[in-house]
Amino acid sequence: MKVFKFGGASVSTAERIKNVGEILKKYSDEQLLVVVSAMGKTTNALEKVVEAFYSGDQQKALQLFQSVKEDHLAIVRELGVADSPLTIHHSLINFFTEVEWLLHDKPVRNFDYYYDQVVCIGEMLSSAIVSDYLNSAGISNQWIDVRDIIRTDDNFRDAKIDWQFTAKRIEESVLPSFQQINIV
Repeated sequence: MKVFKFGGASVSTAERIKNVGEILKKYSDEQLLVVVSAMGKTTNALEKVVEAFYSGDQQKALQLFQSVKEDHLAIVRELGVADSPLTIHHSLINFFTEVEWLLHDKPVRNFDYYYDQVVCIGEMLSSAIVSDYLNSAGISNQWIDVRDIIRTDDNFRDAKIDWQFTAKRIEESVLPSFQQINIV
């Protein structure tokens, strides 16, 4: 098995996401575990969302998040997968909703908690978009929500991984996926 990690710059535009597909095609006969960072400057943008939210400027937080949403949806349209029957688009809506629900509340926990809840969505969005594009381009893969695999403690922004639980989830969920598909 090979592990590929694509950083934010390598998935920051539709053209670059297409290039990821071209790279992965070269390894179509091998088992690949693909890790995708948040697109471009998404992490910075989401950090600003959290800062606005935590400082009590809910309207600004929602506006900043709307911009993040629009950027991601524009890339989906540019990739030509906006009308795809695949389920990843439902995931995008769910990710957007997760953050918006949080932003419609008032902060009652510490900053680090909200940071972790919001900023992780960048990777969720980009990995879902890349997976959807790859499937539409004939590069079969299975998207996995890493939050179902990796468990950490609740020391937000400095969490420690529960390696025993995580290893068990990898054995139960990730490795069996390779029996049906080469790219996870």
